Amino acid sequence: QVHVAESGGGSVQAGGSLRLSCAASGASYYRYCMAWFRQAPGKEREGVARITRDGDDDYAASVKGRFTISQDVAMNTLYLQMNSLNPEDTAMYYCVAGDPPACYDWASREGSKFHVWGQGTQVTVSS
Repeated sequence: QVHVAESGGGSVQAGGSLRLSCAASGASYYRYCMAWFRQAPGKEREGVARITRDGDDDYAASVKGRFTISQDVAMNTLYLQMNSLNPEDTAMYYCVAGDPPACYDWASREGSKFHVWGQGTQVTVSS
């Protein structure tokens, strides 16, 4: 079973950028559908972006054009480049992994299709 650990969160002013990383270990990263979810206080968990083993990416409408998901398969690492951040992006960000079918309808049911979750990394955007 793969294990994931996020890093790269922090505090930034509106308009700034952050890059999150997710290191995978314990199993071949390439076997899984990988994604980023986030949860703000008092809000439901929201799918942010996902990437397939073949590199096909998809995004939530709220982040499309601002965020980019990418992966380094050789390094077993997933990334989320976040640009033009705004206060509505403030949340705990989670790296998740699931079996390949999780990539279909990936953002539904608050990520219940993904069975591996990291501890999360906090992103705070001030206005």
